[in-house]
Amino acid sequence: MIRIAAVGDVHFGEDSGGTLRPHLERLPERADVLLIAGDLTRIGTIAEARVLVEELDGVGVPTIAVLGNHDHHSDQAPQIRALLEDAGIRVLEQEATTVPVNGACLAVVGAKGFGGGFSGSSGTAFGEPEMKQFIRATEAAAAGLESALRDCAADARVVLLHYSPVKETLHGEAPEIYPFLGSFLLARAVDTAGADLVIHGHAHGGAEKGVTPGGVRVRNVAEPVIRESYRVYVLDR
Repeated sequence: MIRIAAVGDVHFGEDSGGTLRPHLERLPERADVLLIAGDLTRIGTIAEARVLVEELDGVGVPTIAVLGNHDHHSDQAPQIRALLEDAGIRVLEQEATTVPVNGACLAVVGAKGFGGGFSGSSGTAFGEPEMKQFIRATEAAAAGLESALRDCAADARVVLLHYSPVKETLHGEAPEIYPFLGSFLLARAVDTAGADLVIHGHAHGGAEKGVTPGGVRVRNVAEPVIRESYRVYVLDR
């Protein structure tokens, strides 16, 4: 049994100290790993990330994260990643990492992902350079995700994203903004390479549960959706 605690969109600011840590005191009793699905900060500054690092210090379980769109806003994403990793928080971007859990090996494959929409109403890399750049960014993210999944061998594999791979977990958001919340290309990558669970955030007004066309469970763990400091998902392998 592998217990995964997950949350996204904590949006830490410089005044957020003490808001999360009290809820993590018993985390090692409840989970084997903590996954954070992007938007760690409000506007992507080093000062905000430093507050979160202090909050997660000594949390007691391996902590793995991806960055979200907010974490890129101030053009300090590389510095934020370096700060987090110096503190022992693994940050993934089209990469995999493994964690030993109860005699098994858990692989976490992470990527921010990007938008573009879903089957029947998705954008294509056609027309203006700006549109081509938008869709090609998602194509590259999906290709990197698939490659990282293919290259990792483990007893269980979890995909950690910020953007959604399915529209089911967006229900509750305005349909007009679905193309800016995720892409079916991410789900295609997961289904092609295989995984046991997908975790994402970003869609504050969405729903928790969905599934890829290939049958992989998808969970939206944005804090406004789960309404708690984290939620635990169990993999029986």
